[in-house]
Amino acid sequence: MFDFLSKQFIDVIDWTEEPGLLAVRYPIQDREIQNGAQLTVREGQMAAFINEGRVADVFGPGLHTLETQNLPLLTSLMNWDKAFASPFKSDIYFFSQKEQINRKWGTQQPVTIRDKELGPLRIRAFGTYSFRIDDVAPFAIKLMGTLEQLRVEDIEPQLRGAIATALATGLGGGSTPFLDLAGNQTALSEALKTAVDSSLAQWGLKVTSFFVESLSLPEEVQKHLDKASSMRMIGDLDRYAKFQGAEAIEAAAAQPGGAAGAGVGMGAGLAMGQAMAAGLSGGGGAAGGQAEDPFAMIGRLHQLLTAGAISQQEFDSKKAELLGRIR
Repeated sequence: MFDFLSKQFIDVIDWTEEPGLLAVRYPIQDREIQNGAQLTVREGQMAAFINEGRVADVFGPGLHTLETQNLPLLTSLMNWDKAFASPFKSDIYFFSQKEQINRKWGTQQPVTIRDKELGPLRIRAFGTYSFRIDDVAPFAIKLMGTLEQLRVEDIEPQLRGAIATALATGLGGGSTPFLDLAGNQTALSEALKTAVDSSLAQWGLKVTSFFVESLSLPEEVQKHLDKASSMRMIGDLDRYAKFQGAEAIEAAAAQPGGAAGAGVGMGAGLAMGQAMAAGLSGGGGAAGGQAEDPFAMIGRLHQLLTAGAISQQEFDSKKAELLGRIR
């Protein structure tokens, strides 16, 4: 008789969530739920009645009166009579459907992809994502179990592992070159979000956002690409040398008195050597292997003399040599 009188009947059930808390088991202990009790489920929450490990009735946001009419599955599992009016016991779990934002993801080990332009590459990627509980049943059975509560940090290592696997599949099986991937991270983020969302769905989770913030290559590979980019910008060495020589000659001509020493420098000397080698050594610089016109070469030498790139003595010497070749 004393035990019966000491029992506490629950007639109001609700839960106020805490940051980072995904699910809790409502603390019933030895108390029983009064038939006709009021269940309050706030926005962004779900409540589920679980009987012997099986998810029975699930309630969304709103105020619910607990009775056999709106507990059909639980009533059937517990074989309640239609005239049921007494208190009952059941495990009640609350689940937060709030979006868990600003979660970090990254590749602990480089992911190998086969790039059609650069060949096999090992890349690293980092970013942020957010998720929420979408389907209560698989989440309750596979992750929650009989725990009293479950927090984001409790499942995050498992999520990171699933994300890494999805990334390896998504990046490794793609045909888009790395340079295009790095240049369009919005499209890459959307593609990887789909792959990660499919992976997390097994636990009843939904990926609400997924962002790739960094996509990088190993340092030695990046240095190689930087060198290749520099060479493409410069072009072949011959064209680069001629450009440097022209720049130096222009700078020398702008100097007061046209002095060669201050304004010409190495670029003009290299240009002068190439100009002389093209026309004075037997003619490798003209198209089709023919020697260039000596008079044209004398004109170029005169331009170098005017710009201060060569001395009068050098000009006279080379001019005499060119004139001597005229038959």
